[in-house]
Amino acid sequence: MIIPHPLLGPRDSQEFVYMGDASLIKRPDPKKQNAQSEFYEYLYLRNNPAGTHKELWFHEQGDRSWLIVTRNTLTHEVIGAELAHDMGFESKD
Repeated sequence: MIIPHPLLGPRDSQEFVYMGDASLIKRPDPKKQNAQSEFYEYLYLRNNPAGTHKELWFHEQGDRSWLIVTRNTLTHEVIGAELAHDMGFESKD
């Protein structure tokens, strides 16, 4: 599988480590009243989607960047990739 790295161009997926669902970037707020239940869901409950899905990948054998890769889980077709800090690390209000 080839991942289109936004800075380095096409890279073999063996250079990367799959880190799970990209929604895991957004951790629950520990100060909320229902933080315990939100963290339980965050840590233990996962969807197993069939079709287009955003995933978090770490470029371990390259520039050590974090990417959000959009991929079809049925066909393994990679639709696109973006730097994770451009997508998910915006400041919280």
